[in-house]
Amino acid sequence: MLPALTPSHWLSLHGLFTVTGLLVYVVVSHALQQRRHPSAAIGWVFFMFLLPYVALPLYLLFGTRKLTRTGRSRADVRAIPHSADGSAWPAEVAAALGQPCPAKYRALCVHADGSESLRALLELIDGARHTLDVCSFLLGRDTVGAAVISHLAAKARSGVQVRLLLDGVGRMMGGWPDLSPLVHAGVRVGLFAPLLHFNLRGRTNLRNHRKLAVADAGCVGERLWCGGRNLAAEYFEAQPDCAAWHDLSFDLQGPLARQAAVLFRRDWVFAVGTEPPATGAAVEAEAKPIPIAAPGEAAGQIIASGPDQTDDTVHALLVSAGYRARTRMALISPYVLLDDALLMALCLAARRGVQVDLLLPARSNHRLADIARHRSLRALAAAGVRVWLSPHMLHAKAAIIDDVLALAGSTNLDSRSLFLNYELMTAFHDASDITRFSAWFDLESRAACRYEAEPPGLWRDLGEGLVLWIGFQL
Repeated sequence: MLPALTPSHWLSLHGLFTVTGLLVYVVVSHALQQRRHPSAAIGWVFFMFLLPYVALPLYLLFGTRKLTRTGRSRADVRAIPHSADGSAWPAEVAAALGQPCPAKYRALCVHADGSESLRALLELIDGARHTLDVCSFLLGRDTVGAAVISHLAAKARSGVQVRLLLDGVGRMMGGWPDLSPLVHAGVRVGLFAPLLHFNLRGRTNLRNHRKLAVADAGCVGERLWCGGRNLAAEYFEAQPDCAAWHDLSFDLQGPLARQAAVLFRRDWVFAVGTEPPATGAAVEAEAKPIPIAAPGEAAGQIIASGPDQTDDTVHALLVSAGYRARTRMALISPYVLLDDALLMALCLAARRGVQVDLLLPARSNHRLADIARHRSLRALAAAGVRVWLSPHMLHAKAAIIDDVLALAGSTNLDSRSLFLNYELMTAFHDASDITRFSAWFDLESRAACRYEAEPPGLWRDLGEGLVLWIGFQL
């Protein structure tokens, strides 16, 4: 019979677990160069002290933030055309953060609504001749999901090489759509970090939130569809119980699409491992270099953010914009939970006379995010930022800086999106196209009302802090 454990024995075991957990945290964070936010680091340390037997396995499952080491090669900033007025700074900062140099594009279409966006997506799929790559966080078990599945399967049966990459958690959130018609038609389907796939390398909490569709990358007529819309009905069409969500997406043609294809290929290899080599036209397409845009050409960059990047690229670009903007910053996001660096950059921009507008839904589809956002919104409003609340469920993600930069894609203004998720934004540097995104923002703002900050009570302040702390861990 085993002897009973005394309180001193229990205290010793607790101390052993605590020391072990802290050592694992320190060693892993240092070895993988996680560069964790101070609030998150403090949260994990306190968690290890209080409940090490719970915190240690959760850290092993959810604690990884970066999967790449520092020292990754940077693009050659000198290859970017110089501008005498300093307007090339967004492209230079992006290249310095390891993003590709600006590539030319043409025929940009900023979709007016969900119907136009869905029509453009299906036209891109139907028009593919050689290759077709589609990535989405979720695919709905609904009319839009069924239409996408049908069109992808038809393309695969016609001989086009088709790949579909879905996030593991996103597939569950989409209602577990039936993917067997795709598999039977010859579509290669990949799941990114499936939820039920046990993984001790800390990748369980890393989600792929990128949304894109690329047709015939490297070939004549290469085309990109991209933005913030998941492939489910509410992002495109009105439903019996609710209106269609307001979202932002676009499509374009040209070499910029090839940058998105390169990013998709990296995500695919990470999710499914090696794959059979491409054949036919796809081989030649993958070998083609991506030309850098010449002065005077419409130029853009695919901005990847997430664990596969050394830096938090979108966050760094937005912080830089806060200090470089001259006249206007316009930002739109469904969720707003800002860290200290970005919050200070936006507040200082407003205080030095830049017109800073932030548009978000009066009520989003995430109640906890709505509770926690008021800390950021109160600070922004006090600094002179004009915060606007839309009556619609607004799911768009964009930033417009003067006439030098428009960012549009999948990144929300919250800690998970800026620091944990695999995200994708497209940076546009052409002044006329930036004006089109700015006009889209102004149109969405017309129905919005001004946010009025109210001082929080004690319990509300504590509740906001608790949600923010949990948010940094998850």
